[in-house]
Amino acid sequence: MNAPPTPPSPAAPVTGSAAVPTTVPATEAIAEAHRALDRYDTRALVMALALDQARAAEAVERAGPALSRAVDLALPRIKAGGRLVYVGAGTSGRLGVLDGVELGPTFSWPTERTVPLLAGGMGAMWQAVEGAEDDYAQGREDIATHALGPTDVVLLITASGTTPYVLGAAAAARAAGALTIGLSNNAGSALSAAVEVPVELLTGPEVISGSTRLKAGTAQKIALNVFSSALMVRLNKVYGNLMVDLRASNAKLRRRAIRLTCHATGVSEERAQQALEQAGYQVKNAIVQLNAGVDAAEAERRLALADGNVARAIAGAGPGADAAASGAG
Repeated sequence: MNAPPTPPSPAAPVTGSAAVPTTVPATEAIAEAHRALDRYDTRALVMALALDQARAAEAVERAGPALSRAVDLALPRIKAGGRLVYVGAGTSGRLGVLDGVELGPTFSWPTERTVPLLAGGMGAMWQAVEGAEDDYAQGREDIATHALGPTDVVLLITASGTTPYVLGAAAAARAAGALTIGLSNNAGSALSAAVEVPVELLTGPEVISGSTRLKAGTAQKIALNVFSSALMVRLNKVYGNLMVDLRASNAKLRRRAIRLTCHATGVSEERAQQALEQAGYQVKNAIVQLNAGVDAAEAERRLALADGNVARAIAGAGPGADAAASGAG
């Protein structure tokens, strides 16, 4: 197997046609370690691509403090009824759409509280719309169309940090008073300067130079997963680490709802199914029924009083009360 070539020493000068201006963003730079990528055998090629992806998770870990701040600032706005708005172009925009779409079945997040804005329109999910990302004015206009306000949370996603469509949206969203969170893969980008919470996912050059659908995109996907999942945990969408606010809309998810109810309560599958049927397959309600010894109506009343927190609902406490440990059994 042809092993990937050894990268040059950091001190070694880059000369001739390989010379790169220092102003080139890191995501557009050449990965010197893989200059001979087209000559790797298949095993070496696959490993080079796969191993480089690990840097995406490392980049998200380094951005942990910024992501934590984003969650903490978003929480009161979302509790006040705000929307999650995803803005991007190309791969970045598609990843935003994907994150928003998945919140419904996973956490019963209302569809009307997710706003996906993709340069070139939703048709760009399937076919690239050339030049759409360069339209700063359209980014502003798309935000204006949705009448954003102070309770809304806008996630702006661009690998380069310089995409005009995203920058236009950022300016309009901030002017409207919305919380703006910018995910980019270059340090000190225009997007970082334009938003309230910059989240810089510094992944560096790609194995295939400039192809930010690789680890830059992977880092964005992880960061979006982390942000939205952490936010949903804070919104009482889990019990312990159980996904108890799922929308049981098909046979697979109904089976999952039964398993989750069994795990949280220790009852048989038959008893779990009975409780779920009484609750309209709402897992939270079934767990409160079974662990508190109440009927579905009382379980619903308790959950409403406890702001959806299962542990407090079981204890019969309201949202301001100290709860028992929220871990599931």
